[in-house]
Amino acid sequence: MNEPTGPGGRTTRLDLHGAAPVVGRCREFCRSALEAWAWPGPEDLTGLTDEERDMAVEDVLLLVSEAVTNAAMHAGGPTELVLRLGPADRRAPPRRSGDLRIEVGDASPALPRLRPQTALGLPGGHGLMVLNRLARSWGVTPREGGKSIWFEVAAPVPARPTPPPLDGTPTTSPR
Repeated sequence: MNEPTGPGGRTTRLDLHGAAPVVGRCREFCRSALEAWAWPGPEDLTGLTDEERDMAVEDVLLLVSEAVTNAAMHAGGPTELVLRLGPADRRAPPRRSGDLRIEVGDASPALPRLRPQTALGLPGGHGLMVLNRLARSWGVTPREGGKSIWFEVAAPVPARPTPPPLDGTPTTSPR
């Protein structure tokens, strides 16, 4: 379900109560939303190449997979996936056009814990380290009947500057 969030902002939610297989379903839902929103935007507006746009989408899908898997493994399963595209309210995240905030709700009040660095060689348990590495920020919001793990992803910027047009036409930078 899509909900307006203010000028330029959008929100969509997926109810996950009793849903299976949940990780693939969440990835597909997220991919569809990002495509519908044309995130992170076309090359002429963002300066991103097709490869850079694809990599940004894959990073978001990896983060969704990790957060949903954590809820499935450690919190009795996810109950809701919420995607927000900014700007909504500039006082609350996401703060810029193109920024994302993603929330995975579950029914457990237990807070997630980062694995100690000494456990790096063990299989599994690296989801929060992935969030730490790829997300701009992440955290936990307690709520009635459980909590939401949330993370923010900044709108990507090109790895290389956009060259000026050869015909001397003035350019404007993307906002």
